[in-house]
Amino acid sequence: MALNRDPHQAGDRFSRLLAPDYPLCRDDVIWMLEYVKKKVADEASELSNLPQPRLLHIFQSFAEASMILIKQRSGGCGPETDRLRSCLREASQALKEVYTSD
Repeated sequence: MALNRDPHQAGDRFSRLLAPDYPLCRDDVIWMLEYVKKKVADEASELSNLPQPRLLHIFQSFAEASMILIKQRSGGCGPETDRLRSCLREASQALKEVYTSD
């Protein structure tokens, strides 16, 4: 699964995946989690200036989305879709703001 190198493609994908009417699938959720994980591992500049409580909140949302994905084998459909989408939104918010501000 390739992560988009173009920030505009990533921004478009963020918007699409977080739209309430978009039907999430497991691959979409994994892409988003991988994207956030890579940005954190690469020490992305948009994350480096965040206060520690905000970083902890991002981590909590990331972990919760990961656990929902593990428990919910079907990916993004089912009773916890809204909670999963909310966790993804929170986990990726700092990154999404950079791409949608252009």
